[in-house]
Amino acid sequence: MTAVATSRDETYAALVQLVRGGDLTVLTGAGLSTESGIPDYRGPEGIRRVTPMTYDEFVASSSARQRYWARSFMGWGRFKAAAPNAGHRAVAELERRGLTRGVITQNVDELHQKAGAHDVLELHGTLDRVRCLTCGETYRRDDVQAWLDEANPDFEVAVGQLRPDGDVDIPDAAIERFRAPRCLVCGHDTLKPDVVFFGESVPKPLVEQCFALVESSAGLLVLGSSLAVMSGYRFVRRADKLGMPIAIVTRGWSRGDGEATLRLDAPLGETLTRLVADL
Repeated sequence: MTAVATSRDETYAALVQLVRGGDLTVLTGAGLSTESGIPDYRGPEGIRRVTPMTYDEFVASSSARQRYWARSFMGWGRFKAAAPNAGHRAVAELERRGLTRGVITQNVDELHQKAGAHDVLELHGTLDRVRCLTCGETYRRDDVQAWLDEANPDFEVAVGQLRPDGDVDIPDAAIERFRAPRCLVCGHDTLKPDVVFFGESVPKPLVEQCFALVESSAGLLVLGSSLAVMSGYRFVRRADKLGMPIAIVTRGWSRGDGEATLRLDAPLGETLTRLVADL
């Protein structure tokens, strides 16, 4: 669909009208959490500026898992300290007013829930949970952090900026002396954050649940996602196929621009706060 609004003010007014009608599914991406201090994967032009560890790399060797956990250990405190921003609070307020059917989020930070939203489908999982790939046992991420603190009491190294997955860059030489976590049940070093890594598939039942949510809605509101990966873009394609309105609010390039009924390039927190006030 091609947007019919011809100016920024008209686009915003149309967005208000769409949201006021309610019955929307909200799809959110990393751009919604940048104002909380968690960086996104891509720049304004859609070019990836962060290369995360892939699933195949993670499962291939103990050394890869050691590298992941060393970086995650040093970044977890900063990631965990991130708080919901105005955009998250606005989405929770839309739910409270009965204007949304639910949120599908590509984010793994649980900031929607911390802001007060309840109907949230975590498409890519959550960093707050850890699962053993060998036996299936699950753990709280904070508990794993406590184990790592005890096993690595003198592990202090210079770190880089926080990355979207909650880890940080650290010198390779330091990683060699890091003691990675092991499962308390089976003893293997195959603990993995319960998130979908690049190259890994979202569980099919969850995908079908998300499709059902979109299909039962009157429209789709995309917030802070470039839709560069099919994981989220497929819901835009489904909404477009069904002929429902699609509004995209994000900074910079979006893969879904061709399907968008309304397209607004604007800061999320400010725009959503204003939107809630104008409803």
